[in-house]
Amino acid sequence: MTMRISTWGQVSSALMVSVLAACGGGGGGGYGSTTFAPSINFSAPTATTTINFGQSMTVTWTSAYATSCTASTSAAAAGAFTGTQPTSGSVTVVPTAAGSYTYTLNCTGTGGSKSTSTTATVTPNLLAALAPTAAILSVGSTVDPLNNDANPYGLTIAPATVGPIAKGDLVVCNFSNGPTATPPNAEGAGTTIIGLHPGTTPAAPYRIAQSASLQGCNALTMLADDSISAAAWTSNLNPLVSATGTVGAPFAADTFTQPWGEAFVAAAGTQPAALYVSNAPGGAIAAGGTVDRISLDTNNAQTSFTEILTGLCSGGAPGSIFGPAGLTYDVSSDTLYVVDSSSASVIAIAGVSSVPKDGIVAAGQCSATTPTPVPTFTGPSAGSVRVIAHGAPFVTPISAALLKNGDLVVGNGDIGVATASATTNLLIEVSPVLPNGFVGQPVQVDKGAPGALFGLAATVSAQGNQIIYFNDDSASPNAVMQLGPIVSTTPSGPSPY
Repeated sequence: MTMRISTWGQVSSALMVSVLAACGGGGGGGYGSTTFAPSINFSAPTATTTINFGQSMTVTWTSAYATSCTASTSAAAAGAFTGTQPTSGSVTVVPTAAGSYTYTLNCTGTGGSKSTSTTATVTPNLLAALAPTAAILSVGSTVDPLNNDANPYGLTIAPATVGPIAKGDLVVCNFSNGPTATPPNAEGAGTTIIGLHPGTTPAAPYRIAQSASLQGCNALTMLADDSISAAAWTSNLNPLVSATGTVGAPFAADTFTQPWGEAFVAAAGTQPAALYVSNAPGGAIAAGGTVDRISLDTNNAQTSFTEILTGLCSGGAPGSIFGPAGLTYDVSSDTLYVVDSSSASVIAIAGVSSVPKDGIVAAGQCSATTPTPVPTFTGPSAGSVRVIAHGAPFVTPISAALLKNGDLVVGNGDIGVATASATTNLLIEVSPVLPNGFVGQPVQVDKGAPGALFGLAATVSAQGNQIIYFNDDSASPNAVMQLGPIVSTTPSGPSPY
């Protein structure tokens, strides 16, 4: 059966079966007073339907000769398929635990009643299924080979092979300068972007670019031609870096306020390509956090600049910056996810390509105390935005990546946490359809000092297996770590695991 994922991660069947109940009757071409018992057919799910915990599913049925129907499930965790239902229709259900579930419909008509059932399997969420058996291994050091910049923040995966960058390479920017700089190891003073070829043992970092324009680089995204859009918090710029290392400033006329997040959206139909950039002004926490859209033509030249969201809380200084981060785009629903570290929330903006200037205004109730309250929204596009997850186990969430099932994996920043514990350095799976957003249990990927995690990226292997990469500044040396299937890689150097 062909499956598809629709808005907010809904899984529905592309197969629709019409039912013609068998009819009988005597001569004369009429049925007279003959009555027929109801018949019921489920077209989805089927016995082979399987989804991950965190996804939704559509139960679809038709019936004949029925006047009323009542639904029930084998367990409350199967989702809301209960009570009176139409004689033909569909219901979206969101299972709240892994397991095998039966969906039953009882229909009544003048000829009697009939019950029919169908089943579906809900497997564990991706992060839970991945973590128990997969090793966490070092791909390679992220320390710049020439000036020793360190403290990796931005992380993305190269979409193509151009210049020194190979398709699938991990591209990282360093937030801090090196130990011989003045002052040494200063957060927000890094100026380099490096690359790693995963699969080598270990991968050696190679420099892609270095520039004062990249100072405080904290987030990266890559265009189809391997150009790198970089959020540089300290230089207050958003440079565009070619695959061969040329650092340009095509967006110099735009107004950024300490950019803190990046996402690229490829052109689709009449929708042009675009970059989304979030801003997190430092200092006292205030309603200065924004999200901008830079529309691009086929040559990556800017055609427009639109501030689509305003009013999120932001503030702090390098090492403890609060603000909109972890921008992640889902092409299947034209949804932009924003990690709001100040309120410990994840925000989803559906139909983001259509949001106009200042279409969403957040009321974050900003204060010096964090986490700040959950933002509410006004503006002409307020109906397209919602908070999909909030609160524990988030502790200053800072980064996110899209998983193959439509969920997000989110990493905690642990700002203000002083002591390592079982709740520090967590990766957390978040579903856009589950009522409270959180799926399963978090996975601790570093048992060392808190605040080790920054950039996140996810990909799928040739065998269809999920792989998650994350930057870890607790590793010595700082490194990109890999959670998931590995073909031929061994850890490099001391490991905190």
